[in-house]
Amino acid sequence: MAQAYIVDALRSPTGKRKGSLSEIHAIDLGAHVLKALVARNVIPAEDYDDVIFGCVDTIGSQAGDIARTSWLAAGLPLTVPGTTVDRQCGSSQQALHFAAQAVMSGTQDVVAVGGVQTMTQIPISSAMLAGQPLGFADPFSGSVGWRARFGQQPVNQFYAAQRIADHWQISREQMEAFALQSHERALAAIASGRFAREIVSCQGLAVDETPRHSSLAKMAELQPVDPQFPSITAAVSSQTCDASAALLVVSEAALKRYDLTPRARIHHLTVLGDDPIWHLTAPIAATRRALAKSGLSMGDIDRVEINEAFASVVMAWAKELDYDPARTNVNGGAIALGHPLGATGARLMTTLLNELECSGGRYGLQTMCEGGGQANVTIIERL
Repeated sequence: MAQAYIVDALRSPTGKRKGSLSEIHAIDLGAHVLKALVARNVIPAEDYDDVIFGCVDTIGSQAGDIARTSWLAAGLPLTVPGTTVDRQCGSSQQALHFAAQAVMSGTQDVVAVGGVQTMTQIPISSAMLAGQPLGFADPFSGSVGWRARFGQQPVNQFYAAQRIADHWQISREQMEAFALQSHERALAAIASGRFAREIVSCQGLAVDETPRHSSLAKMAELQPVDPQFPSITAAVSSQTCDASAALLVVSEAALKRYDLTPRARIHHLTVLGDDPIWHLTAPIAATRRALAKSGLSMGDIDRVEINEAFASVVMAWAKELDYDPARTNVNGGAIALGHPLGATGARLMTTLLNELECSGGRYGLQTMCEGGGQANVTIIERL
């Protein structure tokens, strides 16, 4: 089978809600990373075969096939097409999968892939939840087929996060300790310049502005997001933010044609569905499937980036896979760095690749929970 390679990966800083990036038009935020990606590499812009971007809630400033409009707003050739993917939180990870599959099939050689989300301007699931309470409050209740299969069980991310915490016996105090560690790791990574290679400054912002100096005492004072979910507070949940990220995926033929040095090879791609009521548990089963199909074990994996949608999601995954927390989200996760929905998958992969290079690791695994009870898993091999 033909191979797909990652040649470059970069991202904007994560801008906090109503922060430094909040007034940038979503198209321009996407254009920012695409323009930088093309400028950093020798491939002529007209030779790109496609642009594949992830974005959730493609309304308002995010409407109109933002992969295509971002490319054009960057001043890049009219002849290069673009398409936008929505697999909920895993949108830009799926965009990477589609790009890799296009290259592996032999139908494309050079693909720009990534994602963008301006959550200050377009709050989470605005299109689906107009007039609904926070937290995916049963948007499917009007479906006869859905009710026949799942009854009146709530489709709610906070319900799922609490259910996971209860099932895996993870206390609020344990989740707060995990969340504090996420912030501390992110702040340490910023202080040491760990993200310098992957971040392209934007609007004068050169570092992530989402990590916070906090304490267990401060976290303990927070009220739950809802009395029904006593362990779930803002402290143990991912932050909304504004960000974009992009990667360059190419074929072996492109490596030779443009004399490129690959940074990683796409080793394995998996996507799997799970129970949509549990909503956030699919990374467990998807990781197991990826390992079985790739012939690897968790012992072979040097670094993991798993999205910190909620602390309980990552902690349950780690318990089930028996993986070393010291090698998981080592530079912090979405609790500290934010979860810009459609951009998160590309952000995680950018950070994973950079961390493998910094640490000298060989294999990296990325996974994340996604709306509807789904998960993608990507395994890369550093070269």
